[in-house]
Amino acid sequence: MTPGPVLNIEDILRFLPHRFPFLLVDRVLALETGKSIRALKNVTYNEEFFQGHFPLIRIMPGVLIVEAMAQAGGILIYHSVPDPQAKFMLFSKIDDMKFRRPVVPGDQLRLEADLTKVKGRFYQLRGRAFVDDELAAEGIMWASLMSREDFHAVR
Repeated sequence: MTPGPVLNIEDILRFLPHRFPFLLVDRVLALETGKSIRALKNVTYNEEFFQGHFPLIRIMPGVLIVEAMAQAGGILIYHSVPDPQAKFMLFSKIDDMKFRRPVVPGDQLRLEADLTKVKGRFYQLRGRAFVDDELAAEGIMWASLMSREDFHAVR
């Protein structure tokens, strides 16, 4: 992957609608428009989800690992379309998601997503999450992109 713009948390907040405690991308390391992204999520002991999952054996819920990969993919898609501020993205499908190792406090998740297919307003991404160089999760994710105006009309 060719290093692209490095995005800090302030840059990320301009693209993703997520906020604390659901924003799961801390930094973008590399981004190749229309192709791929590499980002980080620092997993700390203070994460709210560790209070209940599980109090004695703290493990990051798999659904939140998938969400972190999807948020990284969302940043990639927003950087790959014209007029991203006028768009709203929804997670629409997950295929073949596999969890390879637990993610625990102190781990740093490296999130990778490759844009593999565009079909109308639907975007397919291959996502992977690593701790160090060990694969923690992988799978195929689909997102649908619509105008913010259309989104508000269907609500």
